[in-house]
Parts: sequence; structure tokens; C-alpha cells
Amino acid sequence: MDISRLDLVKLRHLVAVVDTGSFVRAAEATGISQPALSKSIRAVEEALGMQLFERGRAGARPTRNTEILVAHARAIMAEYDLAAAELHALGK
Repeated sequence: MDISRLDLVKLRHLVAVVDTGSFVRAAEATGISQPALSKSIRAVEEALGMQLFERGRAGARPTRNTEILVAHARAIMAEYDLAAAELHALGK
């Protein structure tokens, strides 16, 4: 497991798949192609050495490990957004 290979973009992609329940809808929501989104999620899975979604006709269902990771991803994204807002406010 090499969690250091995860970056903010990959975490946003992961959260988008969980929120939309679909790789296609997550790609649309994040403004990238579905193959690019799939590649991003695959990179996360390879870095962690685990499957994060059960893929099927009904969409992508997160595993328990995914739910744990997404909770942390949401916190990381919130902190990043807060830092950006504070820095923006200082620049005014």
C-alpha cells in the first residue's frame, strides 16, 4: 500500500464516483472522459492494493474500504478548500 501516490485530483474523482454511483456520471461531473476517470480510479486501487468498487450494470458500488477512504477524502478536500478561501481572502 502506497497512499503517498494519492493526490487531490484522484481523491476528487473517487468522491465523484461515490456521489454519482457511476463512472460515466462521475466523468461528466468532473469534466473528464470516462476512460480518464477509470484510469484515475485504477491508479488509486493499484496504489492501495485493493478494489474500491464493485462494478456492474447498476453502476459502481463502493466497498467498505472505499467508504472509509472517502470519509477522509472529504475531510482533505474541505481543508484544501478552506486553505484556498483563506489565501484568497488575504490576497484582497
